[in-house]
Amino acid sequence: MFRNHLLIAWRNLVRYKYYSLINIAGLAIGLAACWLLLLYVQRETSYDNFYSQGDRIYRVVNRTTGEGSDLNLAITAPPFAAALKKDYPEIAQTTRIDPEGGAALKYGKKKVEVGDMFFVDNTFFNIFDFPFVAGEATSALSQPNSLVVTRSLAEKLLGGAGDAVGKTVLTEDSTVYQVTAVMEDVPANSHFSFSALRLLPPHYNENGWQDFSVYTYLLLQPGAERKVLETKLPMFFERYLKSKMGNAGYKMELQPVADIHLHSHLDFEMSANGNILYIYIFLCIGALTLLIACINYMNLATARSSARVKEVGVRKSMGSHREDIARMFLTESMLLTFFSALLAMVLVMASLPWFNAFTNSHVSIWQFGVAKTLGVITLLSVLTGLLAGIYPAVFMSGFRIVNALKGKLGMGNHAGFRKGLVTFQFIVAIVLTASTMVAYDQLQFVMKKNLGFNKDQVLTFHIPDQQMRTRMPALKEQLLRNPQIQQASAASNAIGKNDIGGHGFFFEGKNGMATSTYMSQSYMVDADYLKTMGITLLSGRNFSDTGAADAHHSVLVNETLVKALNWDQPIGKRVQWIKNVNTSDREERIVVGVIKDFHIYSLQHKIAPLVLEMPSQARDEDNVYVKVSKTNIPATVAYIEKVFKSFDPDHNFGYSFLDQNFAKQYAGEQKQEAIFMMFAMLALFIACLGLFGLAAFTAVQRTKEIGVRKTLGASTSSIVRMLSRDFMKLLLIAAAVAFPLTWWIMDRWLNHFAYHIGISIWVFVLTGGAIVVIALMTVSFHAFKAAMANPVRSLRAE
Repeated sequence: MFRNHLLIAWRNLVRYKYYSLINIAGLAIGLAACWLLLLYVQRETSYDNFYSQGDRIYRVVNRTTGEGSDLNLAITAPPFAAALKKDYPEIAQTTRIDPEGGAALKYGKKKVEVGDMFFVDNTFFNIFDFPFVAGEATSALSQPNSLVVTRSLAEKLLGGAGDAVGKTVLTEDSTVYQVTAVMEDVPANSHFSFSALRLLPPHYNENGWQDFSVYTYLLLQPGAERKVLETKLPMFFERYLKSKMGNAGYKMELQPVADIHLHSHLDFEMSANGNILYIYIFLCIGALTLLIACINYMNLATARSSARVKEVGVRKSMGSHREDIARMFLTESMLLTFFSALLAMVLVMASLPWFNAFTNSHVSIWQFGVAKTLGVITLLSVLTGLLAGIYPAVFMSGFRIVNALKGKLGMGNHAGFRKGLVTFQFIVAIVLTASTMVAYDQLQFVMKKNLGFNKDQVLTFHIPDQQMRTRMPALKEQLLRNPQIQQASAASNAIGKNDIGGHGFFFEGKNGMATSTYMSQSYMVDADYLKTMGITLLSGRNFSDTGAADAHHSVLVNETLVKALNWDQPIGKRVQWIKNVNTSDREERIVVGVIKDFHIYSLQHKIAPLVLEMPSQARDEDNVYVKVSKTNIPATVAYIEKVFKSFDPDHNFGYSFLDQNFAKQYAGEQKQEAIFMMFAMLALFIACLGLFGLAAFTAVQRTKEIGVRKTLGASTSSIVRMLSRDFMKLLLIAAAVAFPLTWWIMDRWLNHFAYHIGISIWVFVLTGGAIVVIALMTVSFHAFKAAMANPVRSLRAE
């Protein structure tokens, strides 16, 4: 029986080529879209799952609350690791990472700038078990001058990974390091990435309890429970921090390493993370896109039922049962789905390079493994075939013998169900389309919003050589000789990269100097910084470059800090911080100016309290900001590089523009918006195929009515309007459901940004208008075809 059903299914597919191609194309697109999203979701959820002890690895994070400001920090102070290991037996091992270890490495005549070189503890490989090419994990970081490099760096700098161990390399300050091991490159699905590791200095800032600058990771003992340990962590604050922070709100949490990429959105993340919300959304989009394709098949199958109604009647009169006929139609849908799956595989393989480039991803068609991939696509195809074919099988196998032999369809209550399916298709299409428009508007808002400074045409570059930093005035003077360079300044950090430091300060209040610290962001700038960046000075004065007094006695603060501390007269207030942690000696400076708030991070983060200091030592000025003219930027960049090389011929010149730095902070959102747009278009296309099928079905069902109306004088346009009116009702119902749903979804998405747009009514007006136009164009083909038919032939059709 199955063989007979399969033969009949094949004959029908070949006989009705146009119908078969539309169905195969629709299901193939739906399967390919679902498959691509599953690959993307699997890649996103695989981050940091490759460690053998991954279920016991946690990152220490800190949350502090104060008046007017909350800080959620992925970083900790250097002493945390040793104190946690000592006080809590549940912790088997700790390690710290300081990503600020970049340097130029020299080997013979070769020199490579390694910006992603980390400082770590010698316990690093006790927690993170990366595979090694050469050397041993147990001894890789056992000596002070040890250097571990990745395979890629070994091949680039040392000529190969096989004989790299034992070779010595030099940094720019002539420090000698010995390569002790070569490891495989860090997988792309890791929340941090590096090319080389070297040891943190002995006793590194071991008393700097409020210098939040390193990432601390823990390995728990087998069987230790994170939740139980977290209930004990408040004692850590009481023992080590309360005397310094007073009654400030503080909470320490342990973050599973596998959760960091999708569940962590803290300040000072090492890289841009994903978002678990998008994973849920993409899973829904994949399922809905495939469901729309199945609905499309159902509607096209039932639209064509008039051509097969007599076939059903003949089979029933010959003794076939309803179950046999249903199986015949299910076999047909399964065969059609099989060809759709083959085409879907071709589409996925062909579109993967483009998909990866479009979404900045690294997904592979075989990333599940060959056997698992084939198993998943087979299961997905079978489920799709059953889902797509079940309704046509039930519908067409239910025709009564007499009506079927007369060619009557006997629609019954199925018309409402089919219209409901089309309405559902357009609800999904409208939600995806409107959501894409809202996401686009938000990204345009964050890209163009006034950040409190002028980020356009501001170029930044890093100064790796300490000797060059001592010559900063001469460097700036040389740069400003070019008429295309408007301003130049120096600072300790490049903003827009989510790596500005934080510190605990003592601020003067109404009752004198505070006895506990208040967490604030801080970095160092010179006297030309405000002018170069276009930052507004609200009160007081700027730093002065005419003497060294401001470098030792003055600070600038932002208006958020002033509001948080309830300062009525901020000018002249004292600011202190611990200068020597061993003696508790403090350094004091005076507030000489208040600046207007400006963003140093993306708009996902609120503006935090900020203290600007003037560097007291030249080594702190390691980033240069240059404001350039809009004309002939390439020539200006070439001049800046020439000046850089004249001061430091041994290092490569690397630069970035501030607008690019901030744009990178929204790479994740841009990726999601691109995926939204792509699958919204696919959903709309497949939905229109379903509408095309329903329009064909309706035209067939109303053939006699159309003939009667034409014989009574009805015009072609009136018949087209009559046939289109019902579909416009379906679109209105879809819009009535989709618009509130879109608003609810996107309002919650926008709340992930500290600063965001409101949802404009024009989003829904434009979306509704576009959908109506597309739907009318789809329906009009069959409407005009039916309206232009000869009424005599239409009446004979009865």
